[in-house]
Amino acid sequence: MATGRIWRSSPWDALLLAISVAQFVLTLWLAVGWAAGSHLVRVGGCAAVAAMTTYNIIVVSHLFTHAPWFTSNRLNALVSVLNSMNIGQSVQAYRLTHVRNHHRFNNDSKAEDGTTRDLSSTYRAGKDGEHAPLPRYAVGGALRSFADRGREVLYVRRLWRVGRDETVLCSLASRGAARRARELRQIQADRAAHVLVLVLFAAISWQWLLLCYAPAFLLSLTIVNVQNYYRHYGADPHERAADSVSYYGRLYNLVTFNDGYHQEHHLSPTAHWSDLPAVRERNRARLDAQPRIVSPVPAMLGFLHRRRPLLHRGVEGCPHASEAGRYQQEVKAP
Repeated sequence: MATGRIWRSSPWDALLLAISVAQFVLTLWLAVGWAAGSHLVRVGGCAAVAAMTTYNIIVVSHLFTHAPWFTSNRLNALVSVLNSMNIGQSVQAYRLTHVRNHHRFNNDSKAEDGTTRDLSSTYRAGKDGEHAPLPRYAVGGALRSFADRGREVLYVRRLWRVGRDETVLCSLASRGAARRARELRQIQADRAAHVLVLVLFAAISWQWLLLCYAPAFLLSLTIVNVQNYYRHYGADPHERAADSVSYYGRLYNLVTFNDGYHQEHHLSPTAHWSDLPAVRERNRARLDAQPRIVSPVPAMLGFLHRRRPLLHRGVEGCPHASEAGRYQQEVKAP
């Protein structure tokens, strides 16, 4: 839907842009105030950095990767650079791995070759058709991502260009020559911006960078992995209308731009966040046609969903199969 010359989908995306700018400004402010802050203020500042980074990855940058905000490619490129500084990694690289890999294979289970096609699948490190253990997926995955970001910093020797050794990104980039070149250049620009902002942080306060930013960034990566884990835990990877988990609490979806509509997002990844409730209504018959999981809590708190059906084992083998139906009902926010 066209809404003017600036916004590609909706002028409400200006809120997401405002959040992006506010996060960058507040992060700089926290770095500047580190030296004069009390211990309590420092701890609170570190928690704020972790929360902002987590929110940006889960909500802001996630939505941007699926539906860039502007009609102008240049403005979208600037947003990618801005949020690459906010989330400590290339937004364009995130777009390639998330949109072109995760949403193609949708948290698939292992095939006969013993692996998954979805690189972020919760089954990838699991055994006997089960999800990987949460600590391995969340903490282990965060540590690997943290190390990967460190390696990207060292790509300064090639000015942060995507090298031939980066087989995943090379395979996911567009096959069209012009578009491929644009995507890889954007990753390079994102990485350069990320490194330059790290230099800026170090210049302001290297103590803040090491004692606050780095631990907060690692914590945010862990929380993001917990979120992704419970967005898919127990869902049926073989059923397109039941391969992820939704949460319909009104307050959560208000402050996260309908992030809880994850099954609907799987069904229509290109749908704008404001259209996800409509996606649910259009697909209601399909969604209600088989057991699926509707969580009573947001995905980040999925470990509290104790009686969750395990549909990935097959309804007949699910310990709570008799209760699967009631989880299809909409869960009202407290």
